[in-house]
Amino acid sequence: MFDLIKKTLLAGVGAAVITKEKVEDSLDDYVRQGKLKADDAKIIAAKIAEQGRKEFEEMSQTLAAKIQDLAANNPAKTDPRIAALEERIRSLEAKLANPPTRASEP
Repeated sequence: MFDLIKKTLLAGVGAAVITKEKVEDSLDDYVRQGKLKADDAKIIAAKIAEQGRKEFEEMSQTLAAKIQDLAANNPAKTDPRIAALEERIRSLEAKLANPPTRASEP
């Protein structure tokens, strides 16, 4: 489960890097076309990068909190059906381990 979460986070980081590159490319195009000054493009890029970093940190914190909640909850407490099934399995295993003996037939 943790491996899946790790891969998901790394994919998010990869997407952020690709997005940053696309933003920089777009801003560079505007600078070349004269629609934007280079200094303004740098400011915009920095703001977009900062916003992306904040959103990523918020998402990471939310995910970490949810993982902690899941890890802290005991399934037997949160789902009484699981506890009932576990007890039933133990009972059946005990019966299989000690089968009743049959009286010999005449």
